[in-house]
Amino acid sequence: MGIFDNKYLKPFKNIYLLVLIVFVVWMLFFDAHSWLFHHELNTDKKELEYQKDHYKNEMAKDNKAIKELSTEEGVERAARENYYMKKPNEDIFIIEYEDSIAKQKQDE
Repeated sequence: MGIFDNKYLKPFKNIYLLVLIVFVVWMLFFDAHSWLFHHELNTDKKELEYQKDHYKNEMAKDNKAIKELSTEEGVERAARENYYMKKPNEDIFIIEYEDSIAKQKQDE
């Protein structure tokens, strides 16, 4: 009674099938061009493409801001909205709504 007499192990008696299985396992996991390596590269590629799109969107926003700041009205508007600057003899009222104010913890 041999090792390959079992009906499940009989196909492994063929040397070509054994070589094919070893070759497939080697190419999938151990080779320099393995499936795992390519999968990792594809994941990195997707991440880099996402970053590329993100930075393109950021560049578009920055270009829009530069275009707005290239005019005198744009500079004045940005100074008033972002830095609360004002002209002489002018009053500024900052209106904050209740839901926009950070909740303070009360230790009572």
